[in-house]
Amino acid sequence: MARRHARSVRPQRRKERAHALPGERGDAFRCVGCRLDVPMAAPGTAHRNHCPHCLSSLHVDRRVPGDRASGCRGRMAALGLSVRQNGEWLLIHHCLTCGELSANRIAGDDNALALLRIAVRPLSDSRVPVRAMLTL
Repeated sequence: MARRHARSVRPQRRKERAHALPGERGDAFRCVGCRLDVPMAAPGTAHRNHCPHCLSSLHVDRRVPGDRASGCRGRMAALGLSVRQNGEWLLIHHCLTCGELSANRIAGDDNALALLRIAVRPLSDSRVPVRAMLTL
């Protein structure tokens, strides 16, 4: 049996730029969806970019996670999930203001029930035949 490499998780680069925007605290943010205070520290990721409770996000990053260079600042709703070849899950967010899509790593403290609801959402969509999805 082949032994998996112990460090199969994709590493993230630390950024020089601080997480906090001007006028905000650097250790937490208020969720735009459920209004809970969310700590910036997140297990499994170097850049918390969504609420672990409702999975909503704010469109603040432009190109690189943690750069906080986007001027949109629109609410991003969790649209779906994707899985990398190594098994790591990614949340697909859709900006409700500008329409941009982004993929964000899930964190270790994300609400498992909310993640599963998003994962099985295509199965409940009557427009997509289940047989077609099972052949993928």
